[in-house]
Amino acid sequence: MNNQRVAVVAGANGVAGNKLIEELVETGWQVIGLSRRGGKDRPGVRYLSVDLHDKAATLALLKPLDVTHLFYTAYQHADSWAGLVEPNLRMLDNVLTAAENASRLEHVSLMQGYKVYGAHLGPFKTPARESDEGHMPPEFNVAQQALIEDRQAGKSWHWTALRPSVVGGISTGNPMNLALSLAVYASLCKELHLPFRFPGKPGAWTSLIEMTDAGMLAKATVWAATGTAAKNQAFNVNNGDLFRWQEMWPKIAAWFDLAVAPPLPMSLKEVMSDKAALWQDIASKHSLQENRIGHLAGWEFVDFVLGWDYDMFADGSKLRRAGFHHYCETEQMFYRLFTQFRQLRLIP
Repeated sequence: MNNQRVAVVAGANGVAGNKLIEELVETGWQVIGLSRRGGKDRPGVRYLSVDLHDKAATLALLKPLDVTHLFYTAYQHADSWAGLVEPNLRMLDNVLTAAENASRLEHVSLMQGYKVYGAHLGPFKTPARESDEGHMPPEFNVAQQALIEDRQAGKSWHWTALRPSVVGGISTGNPMNLALSLAVYASLCKELHLPFRFPGKPGAWTSLIEMTDAGMLAKATVWAATGTAAKNQAFNVNNGDLFRWQEMWPKIAAWFDLAVAPPLPMSLKEVMSDKAALWQDIASKHSLQENRIGHLAGWEFVDFVLGWDYDMFADGSKLRRAGFHHYCETEQMFYRLFTQFRQLRLIP
């Protein structure tokens, strides 16, 4: 009898998916990573290139795989909140259908976020808790969970929904990597001999916010998928500390040896629109691995996060009461990630 756990990670090249694959391989799993871009195979992990919107292709690709666990971290961007629902629901439906065809399916893990609580719409109840009442749709995270709950009824497999805050990790070609985008912004400031200014809304400077370390999130995801305490439940996953940008921003500036100046609200998407050539020069001067600034920084996402002029945090105690006790200090997470970005030659 085959007792080997076989995981399919949809969204393998994202900030969360990339680190989750590392965690799974390190703990002895066989992993299949799904994404449009594919990836370079290595011991324990095989990457497959697929468009999850294509049901026939997804079913055909996963049919021969003896899947025991599906970890769903994929995401399709759209220009409106309503527009996010259909493509993201369709992708999940397709890969879930394919995974259910496997006779050994044990668990489905869904990566969500604080949009479940309406955090993207404006000031919301904080700390947000998993038991909070829902809000007016459309919201794709909620629709995805409803799909999974409906499909799981009467089945032998179970599910868990993980709800991280902004995830800090290592991933390129991803528009939702805040830490890497800030590192690129700081590097541009240094090249131009400019101070490191906070570009967000005035209220965001003083509001409370939290983050989620990708490594800790990966451990929580595997813990939830392999134990009994997390079956058919949702959990907030956060580092366990809160911060304000007015305190964190000077510390990030100091790490990059940059001066700080008073905040100046501006759209990074706009002011960075002409910086592609400058980054190419920086990459050439410092022998960096990536000279395409758009593959490193997601300015629209940074504008979004730094536009939260209200508190943005959730109660993570349910996860810890269930038995997961890992913690990460956010300030040290930033320093560790910046160091890794340099070691990987992503920034000077």
